[in-house]
Amino acid sequence: MEQQQHQLTNCSTWSTAPKLHHLLHQNPQRIAFSNGRRQKSNQKKKSLNWRMRGFGNETPVLVVKASNGGAGTDVVETAVVDRPKLRRFQVSQGHPSPFGATTRDGGVNFAVYSANAVSVTLCLITLSDLEEDKVTEQLSLDPLTNKTGNVWHVFLKGDFKDTLYGYKFEGKFSPEEGLYYDSSKIVLDPYAKAVIRRGEYGKLSPDGNCWPQMAGTVPSFDDEFDWEGDLPLNYPQKDLIIYEIHVRGFTRHESSMAELPGTYLGLVEKLDHLKELGINCIELMPCHEFNELEYFGYNSVLGDYKVNFWGYSTVNYFSPMIRYSSAGIRNCGRDAINEVKFLIKEAHKRGIEVIMDVVFNHTAEGNENGPILSFRGADNSIYYMLAHKGEFYNYSGCGNTFNCNHPVVRQFIVDCLRYWVTEMHVDGFRFDLASIMTRGSSLWDATNVYGVPIEGDLLTTGTPLANPPLVDMISNDPILRGVKLIAEAWDTGGLYQVGMFPHWGIWSEWNGKYRDTVRQFIKGTDGFSGALAECLCGSPNLYQKGGRRPWNSINFVCAHDGFTLADLVTYNNKHNLANGEDNNDGESHNNSWNCGQEGEFARISVKKLRKRQMRNFFVCLMVSQGVPMIYMGDEYGHTKGGNNNTYCHDNYINYFRWDKKEESSLDFFRFCCLMTKFRQECESLGLNDFPTAERLQWHGHAPGVPDWSETSRFVAFTLMDSVKRELYIAFNASHLPATITLPERPGYRWDPLVDTSKPAPFDFLSSDLPGRDIAVKQYAHFLDANLYPMLSYSSIILFLSPVDP
Repeated sequence: MEQQQHQLTNCSTWSTAPKLHHLLHQNPQRIAFSNGRRQKSNQKKKSLNWRMRGFGNETPVLVVKASNGGAGTDVVETAVVDRPKLRRFQVSQGHPSPFGATTRDGGVNFAVYSANAVSVTLCLITLSDLEEDKVTEQLSLDPLTNKTGNVWHVFLKGDFKDTLYGYKFEGKFSPEEGLYYDSSKIVLDPYAKAVIRRGEYGKLSPDGNCWPQMAGTVPSFDDEFDWEGDLPLNYPQKDLIIYEIHVRGFTRHESSMAELPGTYLGLVEKLDHLKELGINCIELMPCHEFNELEYFGYNSVLGDYKVNFWGYSTVNYFSPMIRYSSAGIRNCGRDAINEVKFLIKEAHKRGIEVIMDVVFNHTAEGNENGPILSFRGADNSIYYMLAHKGEFYNYSGCGNTFNCNHPVVRQFIVDCLRYWVTEMHVDGFRFDLASIMTRGSSLWDATNVYGVPIEGDLLTTGTPLANPPLVDMISNDPILRGVKLIAEAWDTGGLYQVGMFPHWGIWSEWNGKYRDTVRQFIKGTDGFSGALAECLCGSPNLYQKGGRRPWNSINFVCAHDGFTLADLVTYNNKHNLANGEDNNDGESHNNSWNCGQEGEFARISVKKLRKRQMRNFFVCLMVSQGVPMIYMGDEYGHTKGGNNNTYCHDNYINYFRWDKKEESSLDFFRFCCLMTKFRQECESLGLNDFPTAERLQWHGHAPGVPDWSETSRFVAFTLMDSVKRELYIAFNASHLPATITLPERPGYRWDPLVDTSKPAPFDFLSSDLPGRDIAVKQYAHFLDANLYPMLSYSSIILFLSPVDP
């Protein structure tokens, strides 16, 4: 008997031992045992080993060995051997589902998938031992009794206080076969609900290691959270105004005056700001566990250290980012989990939904030179997309590609999404580089995926699929079908699916074509008037044919990667020297315009034009059909100094500047607040379907005569609205002013509301604005003649009012 192998089944087997012992001595026939069944065997010269197994820590193991004695009789030897003991736990066979560590029946069930490992060891580690890189206790799992199919499992009862866990997988280390088993490594359970080691953001371990040993939290029966009756808000997607936000960056700057800056609770302190801005949905940049020290290194340009600030490099998908919490690793990460729950609950109280940015396209384990952390150590050939010699496909641009459409991996992803919806109460997900989720998995096999072969199916690894199984599963899942699902419909391997992402009628997309078109038109590029009209209508050219609606288009001008709104009107070129890569990183084609002078230091006339252009972009975003998305800080004009790839900066470049927001409170921030409020008040600016000619009419400088020529830089339209009667909205992206003729409406007159060419606060004539009547009278002689003068690079909104008899 192998002394280190922990063989386990149930207690009932142990009670039959005396009878079996007697039977083996008395029965002249050879007897083999398989899964508790007795079978006759006529095979000679073949030994039979059978081990008796039981629950308790003190239970011995009865080893019965039957072999041919050479004279036609069996010689049977028995021995009672003390089994390896776990000091604090009772041990039994366990169950193969659910995956992960799960409380049940007064103990914890551990189940982990590995198809290619030959042995698995469960490692139990106390917090204190983790700090010293020690394993407190370990338990080798028996492939006969602790394995069902390809799932290894065991059940433990005992005191798990301050206990963490991980696994050692033993098997072949053969990168050319896609196998990376190393029994010296303790790897994370992919289903671990919290990942523990470093508790403070940006702080190295005592030995200076950026990748110290990590372990997962063992769940407890005491893990409770008072949701206070929290329920999903279930807003219709057409009514959303999304705000892309970074948890740490939002309150880390000293000007936030937050009690717990840079944390989930710090964000809670500032939720009222979002409410004031008119936001009803936040999109959290990655909050799954990642290692911010992944890129750690000295940055000689700024004299600080580079980190993975954005977080698009996941270590574990079930665990929240522990170091975004004020609690850190206290209570083995359970307090950090509760901080995330508290954030979501408080957001819901304020009428704000929470969407998570998830990165199921790659992990932090990188390519063949990357670390063995979790998926690679458990079963690299299953979790990653591999070529026939074990090479990693790199459709993510980050070293590896998650094997999303493999049956095991897609079930893992669905399980993870379900957990965040049911346990954490999130309202939806934005999928980073979602096109990877439509690519065929390694060893693609139509019979395996669909149950039947497909005629002419010669798909190779990575081929885009018309009906990708993962997207199908998510779309038809009874839980996930009801949440917001947003795809970033492209990847770095050249697959671009904006308007074509497999959608099952429910998926939305980051509309990158909207961003590019709006940028081109607003800065005055010829040939985009017709394309802008499509954008204003919700991009029917992209979504109507496929049966989708305007709200399937997530409209945005700026996001975390690329220029901020202020930088979009300040820089023609990227200025990424601070990244330490000689300005070679980041996108070079930004469709930006500096308004005549590069950089922040510019003439007053240039600065005025920049503010006007910022207002133009925001007006366009708010009056377009579809769902608008605002990037954090754009509401006050945050600048990153022209850096369009700030992934590595944990400093002022990425921090929300609350002092700057206060300076803008009566200027651009006020304008943004009033525009979001206006959008929410108008019935016509969040339509459930694409506008028709009965509701919308196009105009040019004269009513009903739109100009769609290549040189046109003017777009105007009227929109029927059940609340505001009718709106007149126009954009003049020319360098020349224009006097336009307004549509005649007998018995009514056009009243000005928005004119981006006016200085604050007269850019938006709200009803409570002091001096509003005087400002309106300045337009009177034009409006009485049914005219309106528009300056260059400006936009206007007028509304219809009855004429006072």
